[in-house]
Order: sequence, then C-alpha cells, then structure tokens
Amino acid sequence: MASNKKELICKLLKGIETGDPLSVAVVNEEKYIQHNPQTREGNQGLAKLFERLSKTSPRVNIVRIFEDGDFVFAHTEYDFATRNIGFEIFRFEDGHAVEHWDNIQKRKGPNISGHSMVDGEVTVVDHEKTDSNRFVIQSFVEETLIKGRFEKLEDYINQEHYVEHNPRLSDNLVELSCALSQASNNDSISIKYEKCHRILAEGNFILSICEGYTNQTPTSFFDLYRLKEGEIVEHWDTTEAIPPRSEWKNNNGKF
Repeated sequence: MASNKKELICKLLKGIETGDPLSVAVVNEEKYIQHNPQTREGNQGLAKLFERLSKTSPRVNIVRIFEDGDFVFAHTEYDFATRNIGFEIFRFEDGHAVEHWDNIQKRKGPNISGHSMVDGEVTVVDHEKTDSNRFVIQSFVEETLIKGRFEKLEDYINQEHYVEHNPRLSDNLVELSCALSQASNNDSISIKYEKCHRILAEGNFILSICEGYTNQTPTSFFDLYRLKEGEIVEHWDTTEAIPPRSEWKNNNGKF
C-alpha cells in the first residue's frame, strides 16, 4: 500500500500533465529548498513550471516510487517534446515537501542486451534488509566507483543474474569494468566518480547520489540498484551535466 507521502508526490508529479496549481500544495513554500539549478525557488516556481510544461501536452509515468524515512524518491519517465528519464527526490517535514533534488537524462536505448532505461522489476521486497542493503551499496560505491577497485565488481554484482539498463552498456561485467576504468568504446565516454552525497533505500532498492566527471565535464550520477541476497542483480541510472554557476536560477547547489 502506498504511503501518504508517496501519494502526495505522485499527485505532484502528475500535475506536470495538467498544470494544476493545487498539485504543488504538498510543497511548503516558506521552507522549500530547490536543488535543480534550472528551477527557481518555492512552489510558485514549480506552479509556473508546471503551467508552462502542461502546454506541451506532456506525459508523466511514475515507474517506481520508494520511501526512506523523511525522503520519497521516484524513478520517472517524461514525454515532453522529447522523452526523458529522471530520478526525483523529496524530503518531507511536518507533512510537506521542503527540499527537492533531481537528475534528468534524455531517453536512449534499448541497450545491446535489450533492456530499456526503465523496464525491469518494480516490486519492493525485503524491507527488513533495508539497512544491510544500504551498507552494501555504500561499500560498493566507495570501494569500486570512487576508489577505482574495479577488480572487486564481482564481489558485489551477481554476474549470472545481472541486468543492466544503462543504454551504453550490456549485462556483461567486463564491458562495465572497461567503461569505468578507461575511456570506453561507446563513443569514447570516460566516467569518474569522486564523491557520494547520499544513499537512499527501501527494501531491495537502493539509490546512490554521486558527483564526478564525464569527459571532464562536472556530472551528477544517480544510480538505482536492486539487490537479492546481498548482491546487485539490476541497475538503472541517469547522468546529467551540472551547468556552470552563472546559469543557475537558485543558489542551493545540485546536491
């Protein structure tokens, strides 16, 4: 059963389709902190944004939605003039959303293994393992992605059952290791993780929020993992270039 916070965020995101200003009532304008550098502060900024977007006949598909304490995080698909995949994070306080982060990427794929950026498992299980699964991903991010110990990928990922949704990669761990450790053969993209800002989790789904560089461009990496028996068996992600400070519409920072 969806929690009240999840229901409120679903209503908020669906407001993008209708432009209904009441959909942003969940936001506490006086406390709201907006971390999308291209969106202004407060729920009035959201209301204006939704009004503008609704004129393009958008469609919003909330593929997955999770709750971790005061946080609700969703995996979304947006069909505006172009199709985009996103992760949306909201922090609640006294029943209202008071802080927001997101990461949006143009939809690509399916990848060579036939997986799209949003298909796959959606059901949350293993709620009692939330904290242990969170610890697994915290260790994985720090040890492999940030410290670059890519030889340990197989210690965390079940290569027999692994499903990769990144449009540039496949289910093959050798390809993943190459993409992380050097400029890959897929359009010569080089990826470097430098810092993990937050790990959010519900049951067998864990989202990591990191920053680093793609081809020396400052980049935000939002990675969603599904675990089974303590091992990574599925992965989705979005990457987004962080705009230069001169282009920000608020001063709160991406993270």
